[in-house]
Amino acid sequence: MIDDMRIFRTTLSLAALGTPDERRDLVDVMVDTGSEYNWIPSTLLHELGVSPVRIDRFETADGRVLEREVGFALLYAADRSTATVVVFARKGDMVLLGAIGLEGMNLQVDLVRRALISAGPVPVAVAA
Repeated sequence: MIDDMRIFRTTLSLAALGTPDERRDLVDVMVDTGSEYNWIPSTLLHELGVSPVRIDRFETADGRVLEREVGFALLYAADRSTATVVVFARKGDMVLLGAIGLEGMNLQVDLVRRALISAGPVPVAVAA
């Protein structure tokens, strides 16, 4: 779905790496190709059993620097899935699907169809 501000939103499913069948849905997730990481509410990640593995620093558009815990989870969208990095978003943080999640699922945004679609064949190097 694309809202009035021309921002693309989608539904994601999430699971911990060790329990892929125990998925939870997140609706109205903003797709932000300008953000590298996927920002998921920390409460949901903890409920799923996702553990933080490090703390990373992030710079916001207005120049603020934030520190957030980061871990790894499974994301599902548009009949695709990926194991990917997730930021433990705090209250007031945006919830979003970033470029790394899209690339891991080999998806791109089609604004005309208002959908996530296959990005096509994945480039690969060939041996000479």
